[in-house]
Amino acid sequence: MGNLLLKNVRLETGLNKNKQPATTETAQKDIRIENGVITDIADHIEPVNETETLDAEGALCLPSLREMHIHIDKTYFGGPWKACKPITKGILTRIEEEEDLLPKQLDKVEERAEIMVKHLIDQGHTHIRTHCNIVPVIGLENLKATIKVLKKYEDQITYEIVAFPQHGLLRSNSEAIMREAMKMGATHVGGVDPATVDLDLDKSLELTFDIAAEANAGVDIHLHDKDTLGFYNFEKVAALTHQHGLEGRVTISHAIALGDIDGKPLEDMMDTLKAAGIDVTTTVPIDRPTIPIPTLDNHGIEVSVGHDSLTDHWSPFGTGNTVEKLSVLAERFRISDEQGLGQVWKYASGGITPLNATGEYVWPKKGDQANLVLMDAVSSAEAIARRKPIKYTVSGGKKISG
Repeated sequence: MGNLLLKNVRLETGLNKNKQPATTETAQKDIRIENGVITDIADHIEPVNETETLDAEGALCLPSLREMHIHIDKTYFGGPWKACKPITKGILTRIEEEEDLLPKQLDKVEERAEIMVKHLIDQGHTHIRTHCNIVPVIGLENLKATIKVLKKYEDQITYEIVAFPQHGLLRSNSEAIMREAMKMGATHVGGVDPATVDLDLDKSLELTFDIAAEANAGVDIHLHDKDTLGFYNFEKVAALTHQHGLEGRVTISHAIALGDIDGKPLEDMMDTLKAAGIDVTTTVPIDRPTIPIPTLDNHGIEVSVGHDSLTDHWSPFGTGNTVEKLSVLAERFRISDEQGLGQVWKYASGGITPLNATGEYVWPKKGDQANLVLMDAVSSAEAIARRKPIKYTVSGGKKISG
C-alpha cells in the first residue's frame, strides 16, 4: 500500500439538472492517500513526510477498472498477427483446434500473459479475473504460468483465477486435474456449455458445483446456449447455487439466452438469478442479440463487462480498452444523456460511480481504498462517450501506470 498526494484533481460533485441538457458539476481538489486509503480531500493539502506528489493538472478522477472476464493464458497478444480459422462446428471447432494449439503455445504462455497484464494496467485496471485452461493436453502448465505472472504483479493489482475446463469437464475427463487446480490456487471453478460440450447438462453442472463446494470456491461458468436451453442452464445453476450455499458467489459469463427471451419469462428468470445472488459478465457482443444490461441492472442483478480475449484463435477484435467497451454499451442501449452516461461506468468498476443514480456525490470519500484512474475529461459522461484515454492508474495508493 502506498502514500501519495494527488494535487489539482477534478472531482464530480453533482449534476446540474437546471440546464438542458444537464451538466456534471466538478471541483478541483487535493487528495491525500496513506497506506492505500484516502485520508483527506480538501482544496489545498501540503505534502508531509516526503510523500510522493502527483500533479493531476485538472485531470478527472474516476474509480479504477475491473477486468472481469479475460483469458490471459492463451493469446496471440504480444506475438505476430494471426487471424482466426473459419468455424465449421460451432464451439467444437475451437476446442479441437486448441487440442493441437495449446501444447505448441506452452513456451509463450508466461511471456504473453505478462504483456497482457501490463497492457490491462495501462488501460486502468486494478483487478483482473482470468479464466485459465485446465485441460488434459497441457495439464496444469497454463495455471502454473498464470499464477507466476499474477504473483509478480500482486503489489499492483488484485486478481482471481477461474479453473476453466474449456474442452468439457466430462468430455475431456478433467475432474481430477480440476480438483488439483483448486488446490494449487485457483479461486473459482469454471465450466462451459454443459449441454453442448459435455452432452449431459445435469451431471456436468452437479460435478462443477461439487468441486466448488469441496474447495469452498465460487463458480464462474460460460453459458452460450440460446433460448429455452439457455434458460434451463440458468435454472439449474440457480438451484445448485442454493443447494450448496453459494449465494453471491456464482457468475454466469455471457448468459447469451438472456438476449433471446423477453416479457414475463425474462422477468421470472431475473427473479431467479437475483434470489440466488448470481451476477453476470458480458463482452457486450454486437454480432448477436445483446443481453438486456440496463434491465438486469434495474432488477438488482450485478452486470460486469470483460474483453474475453485481446486477440487469439477465438477472436481478433479485443483491445483491453474498457472505456471503449463502455462506450459501445452506451451506444448499443441508446444512453446519451449526461446522467445516464455517467452511470455506465459502474459496469466496469464493481458498481462504483462518482455520482449516484440521482446525481448526488458518493465517491471518493475519506476511508475509501485509493484505486482510481485519472483522465483528461470534464466528466465521466465525456470520458465514456468520447473514449478518452487513461492518463494515470493508481492502485492501493501507488501510481502503477502513467
